[in-house]
Amino acid sequence: MADKRNELWGIDLGGTKVEGIILKSPVNTDSIFRDRVPTEAQQGYEHVLYQIKKLVDMMESKAGYRPDKIGIGTPGTMDPHTGLFKNSNSTVLNFKPLRQDLENLLGMQVLTANDANCFALAETRLGVVKEKFPQAEVVFGVIMGTGCGGGIVVNNKVINGLQGIAGEWGHNFLDESGGNCYCGKVGCVENIIAGPALERYYNEQSGQPLKLKEIYARAQEKSDPVAVKTIYRLHEMFGKALSVVINILDPDVIVIGGGVGNIPSLYTEGISYLKQHVFNDRLDTPVVKPLLGDSSGVFGAAFLTENLKP
Repeated sequence: MADKRNELWGIDLGGTKVEGIILKSPVNTDSIFRDRVPTEAQQGYEHVLYQIKKLVDMMESKAGYRPDKIGIGTPGTMDPHTGLFKNSNSTVLNFKPLRQDLENLLGMQVLTANDANCFALAETRLGVVKEKFPQAEVVFGVIMGTGCGGGIVVNNKVINGLQGIAGEWGHNFLDESGGNCYCGKVGCVENIIAGPALERYYNEQSGQPLKLKEIYARAQEKSDPVAVKTIYRLHEMFGKALSVVINILDPDVIVIGGGVGNIPSLYTEGISYLKQHVFNDRLDTPVVKPLLGDSSGVFGAAFLTENLKP
């Protein structure tokens, strides 16, 4: 019977693509299906829903059955009290009953979590945490890219929080120099150490628009004082921002994903600043790179369907 199968079904709903996967089981994570369709969010909310349905129909055709539940990683989160979607940079989803609409359309239970939570869950179940820190109970996953997101996994289970915002360190206050954030606040972490924020800072200081990769290269060569200043700002603010997470959560391991997380000096100079701001006389917390890369979102979504006990 279909409802007795061990396969895990997951979907990663992104800004440009919707990716689906079917894993054979929680312990055999070979995929029996993996494919994607374009999101085409510019065509509106209803179109996004039907793109997801199109993908689920493809998954059903491949598997020969439709399960009773599916996990979906999303760019935003559902408000637990209103049932409406919020905080998504795919703005067509905001203030919509996304999960309820999908359950009605697909005829199955839909479990959702934001993409940072799915990233943290995937790296815990399949990635760097499983490989190097198998005894870890508390994992904090960070995505530093076009924005700054975070996810918390405790005993293999995502922590969403009372308001659905657990782990959202990107919108903690960091420094007024970050200016106005799209969220309506001032000086958010995301507005200071996300990739576009660093590029904007460099442009404001130098009058020259450059991508972060080039800014970092110039900083390493010490050929550009503004580039050096920009990367120094990243190191210092990264340490301050992440120290708050450690002081409150004290996780067993922190995994850093996203494009900014690929900057090597984060794990040397950045960690030096982190040590200065943690409320301890030393830093024991491992801060590591992920193993799964772009696969993390869809793998994490699939694992949302497991009812794991602490």
